[in-house]
Amino acid sequence: MAQRDWAEKDYYAVLGVAKDASKDDIKKAYRKLAQKFHPDANKGDAQAEARFKEISEAHAVLSHDTKRAEYDEMRRLVEAGGERIYGFGPNRGGGVRVNIGDMGDIGSIFEDLIGGRGGNFGFGVRRGQDVETETTLGFDEAIEGALLTLNGGTKIRVPAGVADGARIKVAGKGAPSSGGGPSGDLFVRVHVEPHPIFERSQNGDLTLTVPVTFVEAALGAKVEVPTLDGAVTVKVPAGSSSGKVLRVRGRGAPRPKGGPSDLLVRLEVEVPKKLSRKEKEILQQFADSHPESPRGHLESYLRATSQQAS
Repeated sequence: MAQRDWAEKDYYAVLGVAKDASKDDIKKAYRKLAQKFHPDANKGDAQAEARFKEISEAHAVLSHDTKRAEYDEMRRLVEAGGERIYGFGPNRGGGVRVNIGDMGDIGSIFEDLIGGRGGNFGFGVRRGQDVETETTLGFDEAIEGALLTLNGGTKIRVPAGVADGARIKVAGKGAPSSGGGPSGDLFVRVHVEPHPIFERSQNGDLTLTVPVTFVEAALGAKVEVPTLDGAVTVKVPAGSSSGKVLRVRGRGAPRPKGGPSDLLVRLEVEVPKKLSRKEKEILQQFADSHPESPRGHLESYLRATSQQAS
């Protein structure tokens, strides 16, 4: 993908959401578009693949509070008439530099993107500046690991299983010293494009939400679910509720320090929206034979609230 300044991209328009859209709205819009344009569903369609990458890039920025704030501020400044200076782009290597004239205190919001300051080394010899850059990987690349070439020809190896937000240090690959000292270091912040169905937990486990019918949840069932390397069958215990998590050991993503993580399957019980008259009668018979309420633990609070209201 060609490197372009964040300021030239309207990520809200890419996802079809308003600029004040909530994180849930952004997530829903992304999932709908990602399922439509995912390469697996559009074999050999280069336009769909490009659209999917654009959608993933927009979601990676707008779903992250800090990056979204930086993006919004950058767009606001540029739209106000600021001059753009192209440095590294936000996808395959680079922080973003924007020159808005005399920015004053506003410039501090871009400090993490532009990079750190160099320090003194030895007897007054100044080491080169550290450089902060960014790169975006596809979900599969992050799972499998990748060898990347950044601007300037610097190569870095990203370990398999790298998580979104990971920071990789490349010693001595920052800015050269102007006084004969050592070069600074290069710090690469890794962003991982989201996957349409899989997510990563904070400890590296792979998570997947699997819908089940209320009959399967009530009676128990064996359900086939996807993993990164084939399908597995999980046993849904009888009496399962929405939110119950089933652990499939060793079938998650690789961990950067070695070994596989687990797959966590979160059940989501779906209730039918339309029932026939016969089905309603059967359910009513079931309800009549089970008069106990699942909200018994709330009764004392309800009584207290009723007494206060009277």
